[in-house]
Amino acid sequence: MSSKRKIEVFSAGCPVCEETIQMVNRLACPSCEVNVLNMNDPQVGGRAKALGIRSVPAVVIDGKAADCCAGRGPEEEALRAAGLGQPLG
Repeated sequence: MSSKRKIEVFSAGCPVCEETIQMVNRLACPSCEVNVLNMNDPQVGGRAKALGIRSVPAVVIDGKAADCCAGRGPEEEALRAAGLGQPLG
């Protein structure tokens, strides 16, 4: 078993992502290894997709997306219900 908890923060460099990185670093303990991953890197994007991450910022702890970070993102059904793709009037 690893002696460190692996924390991955998926970020696109936006202000909200930066706030999340700061929060994760503030909450991390000596047993936490924090890595910030750039979603502009295609390999990172592929890993995020495999983990079910659909929006950033997102945090993965020991290979599992935190409950707050999994499955978020735009859904076609919700966008259509809000009027996307439907002509006015």
